[in-house]
Amino acid sequence: MSDVPKFGKLAEDTRQLLRTGGIICVFGTVCAVLTLTVCGGVGIHGPSTNSGWLMLIVFIMSMPFGLMLLSLGIAKWLHQRREEARRR
Repeated sequence: MSDVPKFGKLAEDTRQLLRTGGIICVFGTVCAVLTLTVCGGVGIHGPSTNSGWLMLIVFIMSMPFGLMLLSLGIAKWLHQRREEARRR
């Protein structure tokens, strides 16, 4: 298992994709939790406050984009790992 590159040996673009995707996913999760707790909760017709609607919109926008970046970063990391193993 010593031929597998460590996390510190990632290419800069792969590291940036993983970091940015993770941050956006965490931010979206925080917005979802805030929608359900601090911003009045969600009823049958949606959030009950304007701030709840805003948090819901931010959650809906950030999660697909964050997950897309995170999955692209994971795919690049796996590809880089496989290429590094082939070279050795």
